[in-house]
Amino acid sequence: MEKHWEGIPKLPNCEGKEDWIKVSENVSLRVFIWEPIDHSLRKLSPIIMVPGWGSVFEGWRPLITEWVGKRPMIYIETREKSSAIFETKMEKKDFNMCNFTNDIAEIIRILDLKDDLHFFSSSLGSTILIDGMQSGVLRGKSSIFLAPNKKFKFPLWAKILIKMPFPNFTLKWLIKAAVWGVERKVKEEGQKIRYRRTLLSQNFERIRFSARYLMKYTLPDNLSNIIIPCAIITADSDKLHGLKDIEDIADRIPNSKIIQVPSNQYAHEADFLKEIEDFHESI
Repeated sequence: MEKHWEGIPKLPNCEGKEDWIKVSENVSLRVFIWEPIDHSLRKLSPIIMVPGWGSVFEGWRPLITEWVGKRPMIYIETREKSSAIFETKMEKKDFNMCNFTNDIAEIIRILDLKDDLHFFSSSLGSTILIDGMQSGVLRGKSSIFLAPNKKFKFPLWAKILIKMPFPNFTLKWLIKAAVWGVERKVKEEGQKIRYRRTLLSQNFERIRFSARYLMKYTLPDNLSNIIIPCAIITADSDKLHGLKDIEDIADRIPNSKIIQVPSNQYAHEADFLKEIEDFHESI
């Protein structure tokens, strides 16, 4: 992990700490915990934030900077990210969905949060939470899902490259190929920059293992066990997460609604906090 990704980001109007939480016998995940300087706000139910596949903090800095002075937040870096610590040799099975959901549940248990929390997530993070809520592993008071994946769609050329048994030293070239593919598909400039930054900062072997599992994953057909209030955030300009899939997911979650935003990039900015707070006030 490169030096510029180490340490708790210093943000205004809050106190923060960085921790590695042991979520299984051989895996520990990095967690950022922020609390507002105003102690009266620390009594509010915390936000559990689960970003997307390989997502890095810098892409979320504008929104989080605005948010952490108003409410406690726990930001979880999932096991495919460079910060995760594996004490044994990684295998493809380490990246199946039940491991992702159990990781979040274990962090909630260790932090003794019980169900008194609100979820916020993006892309893979949203898919993890939806799967975990449907299976009963995860519970909370509400959830906001930005661009959840019904399934993970890789182009044919990417599937072939991911499946090929290339030696590890060639994996950086696969990442560069993925950057090229994403930049061809994505229309939003801000989203394009975030994905480029994200892909180039990855642990290449870890990303390949997780991609091999995720390309075969699909959300459960039945999502009726998710009964807490949910908002699903989408943007017409987001070409990586199809609107039809988003609408289908919303139709299957009983107490959910779709919130349209101007762009995927907007959902990473400080101004988006207004829509988040409006949703929380409505439940």
